[in-house]
Amino acid sequence: MKSHSDSYRAAGVDITAGYRAVELMREHVRRTMIPGAGEDIGGFGGLFELDLTGLERPVLVSGTDGVGTKLKLAFLMDRHDTVGVDCVAMCANDVVCCGAKPLFFLDYVAVGKNVPERVAQIVSGVAEGCVQAGCALVGGETAEMPGFYAPNEYDLAGFCVGVVDRSRVLDKTRVRAGDVILALRSSGVHSNGFSLVRRVFDVENGALNRYQPELGTTLGEALLRPTRIYVKTVLGLLEAGLGVNAVCHVTGGGFYENIPRALPKGLKAVIRRADVQTPPIFDLIARTGGIPERDMFNTFNMGVGMCLMVSAQDADRALAACGGDAYLLGEVAPGEDGVELV
Repeated sequence: MKSHSDSYRAAGVDITAGYRAVELMREHVRRTMIPGAGEDIGGFGGLFELDLTGLERPVLVSGTDGVGTKLKLAFLMDRHDTVGVDCVAMCANDVVCCGAKPLFFLDYVAVGKNVPERVAQIVSGVAEGCVQAGCALVGGETAEMPGFYAPNEYDLAGFCVGVVDRSRVLDKTRVRAGDVILALRSSGVHSNGFSLVRRVFDVENGALNRYQPELGTTLGEALLRPTRIYVKTVLGLLEAGLGVNAVCHVTGGGFYENIPRALPKGLKAVIRRADVQTPPIFDLIARTGGIPERDMFNTFNMGVGMCLMVSAQDADRALAACGGDAYLLGEVAPGEDGVELV
């Protein structure tokens, strides 16, 4: 590559480092290739050939998100190979809530200083997330922005596009009183609420390296654990016709903000607090920060990464199909309260 600029490098932007980063990414991107995906990266656009076989009225579904201040933990721990999974998860998990199969993903990495090996680590996580979601990483952008970001810091965001037949789009209109609510377990805090997490724990002064017996690992390892991707589980249930009427991705805002988004007017979710299987990390956050239970459920996923509203007659079969990843969380009942935690 002959392209270079000494003047631009003097201003803090090394374009040759960008070329090196792209080369290091290629091996990770190849892992994500699925039928329809373009063969290469580095052009002006990512290509995907859409196969519409079996789709009478195809609908494209898109979702975009970032990783948020969880990235601060990655900086402090100097570990950059997991946050890409979070980025894909926050987008692909949203897309599958509509019943759509994710097709492709693009990422955006903005860095203070382009260190090719670090960028490749970030993209390795994005690629792993795409493999878990069954979609292709067809492109992205790395922007070096000295003076805007600190040299060892970056931001990470992306977007996902999926497809579903119009007749199979999931929305809350299918939900009925008497439907059962199934919980799909989370892997931990996922990628929401980290502004509060960082306030609760003294993350800047060694707290992340402390071993926590109740967690079986250090605090940092537990908090950096990547978001679970539920795409294959949900699509498998839908393909098997197991009575899934709506799907809710429990992200920022916790139970009280997200679950009502999957319920039509006049219905509420009734959940017994004792039935919520909360991992120890959330007890540690609440205890350390003195956070009221109501605020915990209005901020974090509390161990429930996704909720499924399932017809009562199909609930047992749906649970069995999920193996140990799901459990009975509650039921849908008449009411206007959104979520009733009893």
